[in-house]
Amino acid sequence: MPFVLTVDQRASRRTPDRVADVLTRLEGSVPVLLGFERTAGDEFQGVLEEPDVVVDVVLGLLREGTWSVGVGAGPVQTPLPTSTRAAAGQAFLAARRAVDAAKQRPARVAVRGAVAADAEDAQAVFGALAVVIERRSPQAWEAIGLVGEGRTQAEAAAELGISRQAVGQRLAAGLWELERELRPTAARLLARAAG
Repeated sequence: MPFVLTVDQRASRRTPDRVADVLTRLEGSVPVLLGFERTAGDEFQGVLEEPDVVVDVVLGLLREGTWSVGVGAGPVQTPLPTSTRAAAGQAFLAARRAVDAAKQRPARVAVRGAVAADAEDAQAVFGALAVVIERRSPQAWEAIGLVGEGRTQAEAAAELGISRQAVGQRLAAGLWELERELRPTAARLLARAAG
């Protein structure tokens, strides 16, 4: 079941347009059903198939702190066109409602889907993840980045020039284990929300 992301730049009238940069970064690095495209002004949209990829993209965007992210889960009209802008269906309508809701939420992320209760649960998990990400220190991000790439804590410590215990403290302070537990939960709830 497809997932539509509709993403709107926050404070776009007071800050430079960042859509082109994020589209360049996402292109080729994220498996998509329909590629990310600018849809209007400071907004872009894409269609993804795998809920775990949706979680990765949403959390990456939330980390930047400049986006309101709406996730629509549900059916789309098939066959899919070649352009995201030409596509339609329930997931697109849900993503539109979601991004409008995200603009009003402190976490700047919202989920709407074919199964409302599961969409609400997915939104709650994303909200918790957004808080975790927002409160992380640069030092925690350094340690998480290295361990997330597959390095052991000892290898990360050697690269950062700190003790293994200090890496463990940074991971704990950054709530790395909690994020690792919540990511698959968010993906499962997204899959259920799609119906």
